[in-house]
Amino acid sequence: MNLILLESSELDASSIARISGPRFNHIRDVLRAKTGDTIKVGILGGQRGHAHISALSDESLELKICCDKPPPAKLPLTLILALPRPKAARRLCRTIAELGVQKLILLNSYRVEKSYWQSPLLASEKVRAYFIEGLQQAGDTILPELQFEQRFKPFAEDRLPAITHNTRALVAHPYNAESTPRSEQTPTVLAVGPEGGFIPYEIDKLLEAGMHTISIGERILKVETAVPTLLAKLF
Repeated sequence: MNLILLESSELDASSIARISGPRFNHIRDVLRAKTGDTIKVGILGGQRGHAHISALSDESLELKICCDKPPPAKLPLTLILALPRPKAARRLCRTIAELGVQKLILLNSYRVEKSYWQSPLLASEKVRAYFIEGLQQAGDTILPELQFEQRFKPFAEDRLPAITHNTRALVAHPYNAESTPRSEQTPTVLAVGPEGGFIPYEIDKLLEAGMHTISIGERILKVETAVPTLLAKLF
């Protein structure tokens, strides 16, 4: 953790928080902080800053919080991701939060196993926890917006055109596609398919919604490799 995140509800009227559990263990055992030390903290959904350790016991500690700095800017990006394998999704959600993606849409696709949607690893509270892990690594406080779409066609036909309107709308596709456009900070929608890619029918629907196919080269990458590579090239 490069930033200890707290909920605003954990602070009292004097901006003092008392914490235990994994965050306490990290501060004590990894940061090796002691009474009187200062650590980096942030308020989930709010500012970031520092905290003074005013008391420390065997099971908890007391922090005096001062958060007066804004979090780092988000990428102007909506990432549409065909639902990966649940264990891969956990890693990807952490990475997505680390990189500052503004919104994540997890989408069904022909090549997505139906059983993935029933995995307890993809419950909303679990995904939120993965995001928080990424935020604490990157020193951010703002959660990505999360949306689940379990029906491809209604999403592509009814909701996607409004999402792509007035954006740089791209779908990663290694076949018959243009090279990745130059890096720029512009509102972007990026769709990344499952292992094996979107099927031709899905590509057609995405194109009808205003998207354009792009490629990052001849190599076929795993989703976990493709996502950070694409984001690095685009931004």
